Amino acid sequence: MATEYPVTRDSLMSPVHPGEILREEVLPVLKLSVSEAARQLGVSRQTLHRIMAGTHAITPEMAVRVGKFCGNGPGLWLRMQQRFDLWHVEQRLRDGIEKIPTHAT
Repeated sequence: MATEYPVTRDSLMSPVHPGEILREEVLPVLKLSVSEAARQLGVSRQTLHRIMAGTHAITPEMAVRVGKFCGNGPGLWLRMQQRFDLWHVEQRLRDGIEKIPTHAT
């Protein structure tokens, strides 16, 4: 099985959307067009464009596809998406969350 690497989180800055990694790091290194990458992934060009633009999330299905495509497994891609989503939700709900009491169980 492929090695997976942990993703760390800096609470002051938004984590990078995994689509940005595909756009800026993966496709250029592989010298693939969006059309060719989409064909190899078995998705539409529009779907891949939306992910790379950061307007759509990496779903578990897409994580399996991208993990196989990159050879690093789906977990890394799901963790990157989860960290991105969680950071944005925490920022949006920050004031309301502070009002919720914490109970030790």
